[in-house]
Amino acid sequence: MQNVSVVLVEPQGDRNIGSVCRAMMNFGFTDLRLVRPQTDHLTHEARQMAVKAAGVLEQARIHDSLEEALADCRLALGTTRRFGKYREDFLHPDEAAELFLPLTPEGRVALVFGREDRGLLTAELDLCQRFITIPTNDELPSMNLAQAVALCLYDTARVLRSRQAHGRVAGRKKLASSQAVESMFGHMRQTLLDIDFLNPDNPDHILRSFRRIFGRAGLNDREVRILRGLWNRIDWIEGQRRSLSDPHPKTEKTS
Repeated sequence: MQNVSVVLVEPQGDRNIGSVCRAMMNFGFTDLRLVRPQTDHLTHEARQMAVKAAGVLEQARIHDSLEEALADCRLALGTTRRFGKYREDFLHPDEAAELFLPLTPEGRVALVFGREDRGLLTAELDLCQRFITIPTNDELPSMNLAQAVALCLYDTARVLRSRQAHGRVAGRKKLASSQAVESMFGHMRQTLLDIDFLNPDNPDHILRSFRRIFGRAGLNDREVRILRGLWNRIDWIEGQRRSLSDPHPKTEKTS
């Protein structure tokens, strides 16, 4: 549980933040990260809601961006209730726990929660490899932030206890860090633009499909290096092609 981080993106309510801390302490989690909080998380009201989890509240890390908050994470799971073209292949909280708990002995995993009024943006979900949704009544599908966090952490703790009881605690392969994967995606984006594979007016349309594919696969450091080697090779071949097709190659001036 020490390698599971709870990340709140632009939380708006200090009482909600305090309640999240209490839920975290209830189930044994301690690492809270706040991305551009819209309120002071150390108010009297926040401390009142945290009750005996004031230590979690006081030690919360503040980040300027979600990318920064996830830099040391091997896997990020974004929570959302919205469905659409770029939001598919959802996991329920218990399914998510079964997926990520085997990874925690080797690295950090993040559960990412969005704003109280509008959740996570599509660009923020791009930084998450998998999505979690909580099955709720269609008449009122959205949940209070602290309640959603509590439910996800409860299922995580329950699945962990079950795995321990059945001796299933061995780790899987060690995944590459979020920072390494995002750097690879940046390289991939530019390479695929250079060879006219991506539409320059909307390159993220296809790139998001690749994000989902690689997110489901889970890339380790070696696999990231292999993919970067592929992009480097494509870059070199494209450079050769362009130089051969240029009838007036540039030459250095000499004096």
